[in-house]
Amino acid sequence: MVTSEQRRRQLAREKYERQAERRAEAQKKARRRNSIIGAALAVVVLAGGGAVIGGVFDSGDTKDKTAQAAPTPTVADPTAAPTRKPVEGCAAPADGKPNGKQWTAEPALTVDTKAAYTATLDTNCGKVTIALDAAKAPHTVNSFAFLSGEQYFDHVKCHRLTTDGIFVLQCGDPTGSGSGGPGYKFADENLTGATYPAGTVAMANAGAGTNGSQFFLVYKDTQLPPNYTPFGKITGGLDTLQKIAAAGTLDGGSDGAPMADVTLNSVATAKG
Repeated sequence: MVTSEQRRRQLAREKYERQAERRAEAQKKARRRNSIIGAALAVVVLAGGGAVIGGVFDSGDTKDKTAQAAPTPTVADPTAAPTRKPVEGCAAPADGKPNGKQWTAEPALTVDTKAAYTATLDTNCGKVTIALDAAKAPHTVNSFAFLSGEQYFDHVKCHRLTTDGIFVLQCGDPTGSGSGGPGYKFADENLTGATYPAGTVAMANAGAGTNGSQFFLVYKDTQLPPNYTPFGKITGGLDTLQKIAAAGTLDGGSDGAPMADVTLNSVATAKG
């Protein structure tokens, strides 16, 4: 017998899957439109890798489904703009902007699959440490280490928080739109039997084989299909994520920009 809670979670998952499909279609239309404009103007545009992480949980990082639904054009009303409120424990982000670097191909595999790697996310709301699993997700850990070494994540905002059915904070997009990435994509890993309990770190995406730079941090047990590469476990700072989640989203909904202006001041990956 299916309980009401199980049914609610099922409906939540189905909702996010539908949103991902709509976002994917919106991205495809946008790419077709941009290619037509580019041809007409005879201008070469470097688009940084096309469809970007945006997966379902949507997910949300860089696949052919996007992390942010395309908004309907409206006339902006400044008086109606949501107001960001202070969140206890969160300071102003460090000065600086994302470098927005782009690459045409996945970096060469250089991680030691037998070694331990630790990532440290120094956010304006507190530090989060992650034990990376190079043995089960070598290409994912290799890419994350490469990007952090290039300071790609520095000054990048965590642009998405979900608080109903799926409980994640999504980061890694320097554009903050849910459709940005490093210009390359790589294959999924470690999906067999994948689950997403609290403390999981996984890649956001918009379809199979579209991983880029966007990732999500699970702050509460979440049920998702095994479509998002798990590549690490949070070893410190889960309370920081829960504090960010407790403050909710900027617009008060269950899926949107976090009220806390969460920014990765710096990200470092170390062996050992």
